[in-house]
Amino acid sequence: MAVLDRRNRRQIANTAFVTFSTTAAVIAISALTAILYSLLVKGVSGLNLDIFLLSTPAPMSQGGLANAIVGSLMLCGVAMVGAVIVGVLAGTFLAEYSGLSPALNAYGSVVRFLNDVLLSAPSILIGLFVYYIAVKPVHGFNGWAGALALGLIAAPVVTRTTEDVLKLQAKQLRESGVALGAPMWVTIQKVLWRASSGGILTGALLAFARISGETAPLLFTSLGNQFMNFDMSKPISNLPAVIFQFGLSAYDDWQRLAWVGALLIAFAVLSINILVRVLSQEQKRS
Repeated sequence: MAVLDRRNRRQIANTAFVTFSTTAAVIAISALTAILYSLLVKGVSGLNLDIFLLSTPAPMSQGGLANAIVGSLMLCGVAMVGAVIVGVLAGTFLAEYSGLSPALNAYGSVVRFLNDVLLSAPSILIGLFVYYIAVKPVHGFNGWAGALALGLIAAPVVTRTTEDVLKLQAKQLRESGVALGAPMWVTIQKVLWRASSGGILTGALLAFARISGETAPLLFTSLGNQFMNFDMSKPISNLPAVIFQFGLSAYDDWQRLAWVGALLIAFAVLSINILVRVLSQEQKRS
């Protein structure tokens, strides 16, 4: 009897847990489906060639999102260049050099802790910090400050991914390079980075997806520009800021553009995540 009672309790607990998990999954999927449905219904109806050819308009005027699309690509592109360089080098140090001595180990622990803090730091705080170091001193909003804020958000993601991927590489790869008489940095550059290229690329794509929809840091730094601008030293338009501004407006044409901008960002993020999944599967097969 005691065995049967214990078995019944386990079955009841298992059924309750499965039911709770299934319900939570259904709620999450339903919310995601509702969001995607709203984006498709209200975003697709506003898509046309003007979106990609014309700049943001004045109220009740014909226009598109060309300047915002170009501005977002410029900001994210410059941010990712810095984030990848800093992130890969920092992740390499944490994975390959931080354990060589007690002093380096202590320094690596500090770097790893600060990186974890940056990973979870609210983006609006990063935007405010960059405002005080890159906007206020020059008395003007600019694209470089926006790229710096986005880079500070993306770099910790690349750092963590690089460290984890390098630690997964076989010890024999390091020993083979050293056995051939190559310095450690050559082994890292020629062997480990090449072996880890898929994982590092995956981390970079995830970081790009992370920053592509950030709004708060850009409101403090690059702000926005109604016209097409390729000068990073001046305010530059971007999709998140345009969505924020147009979505709160009272004009139907601006709200339509806001939905189209949201659809473009969602499609970009979804495409990047699918690409990351594909690369991850190919890396597991290899």
